[in-house]
Amino acid sequence: MNRIGLSILASLVLLLLGGSSGGQAQQGQISFFVTSVGSGKGGDLGGLAGADRHCLLLAATAGAGSKTWHAYLSTQGAGAANARDRIGSGPWQNAKGIIVAKDVAELHGTNNIDKQTALTEKGETVNGRGDTPNMHDILTGSQPDGTAFAAGEDRTCGNWTKSGQGAAMVGHHDRQGLRDDDASKSWNSSHPSRGPDGGCSQNDLKSTGGNGLFYCFATK
Repeated sequence: MNRIGLSILASLVLLLLGGSSGGQAQQGQISFFVTSVGSGKGGDLGGLAGADRHCLLLAATAGAGSKTWHAYLSTQGAGAANARDRIGSGPWQNAKGIIVAKDVAELHGTNNIDKQTALTEKGETVNGRGDTPNMHDILTGSQPDGTAFAAGEDRTCGNWTKSGQGAAMVGHHDRQGLRDDDASKSWNSSHPSRGPDGGCSQNDLKSTGGNGLFYCFATK
């Protein structure tokens, strides 16, 4: 077989394996993404365990299922979890190899998260303000520094088990909002959800510019 024939054969083998080796290798290094889909049940993610499992399943489709994945979510009340304490030490990079933060301090300071870098596990952008539909509300249940809210007023849809009454704090992955203020530009703590069904249903999340999506980080 001549050189051209060998080249064509090699290309066909790579295609059958799912793409070019370089692309697969880079995608396998992913350690941060926005979920391409949510649970479909609004703020009911099956608790932290269910959210983490969702991250792992989506990561596996990107060739990164061997890593430990946690959702960037806080909980409230007894044994409250801080989102910032669940995600390892960094650095974290998206599906295209772009670093979004080198460590926890930078993540909650001057990070590199915006519409062009907060990609899904597929390497796709997520609709933001100005797109139809807008899906920039990302579930976090967290304060700006990544810590949990005090027990009392619900900011986590009942620790991610409710799809009716309650509320979830969300951030804007595109760093845009209705005003030019810190909350509108916050990736992780912009405003609580609200809506006709009580604040935590899929319909509620869509009504304020979301789709029940959340951030996933590889802890190691």
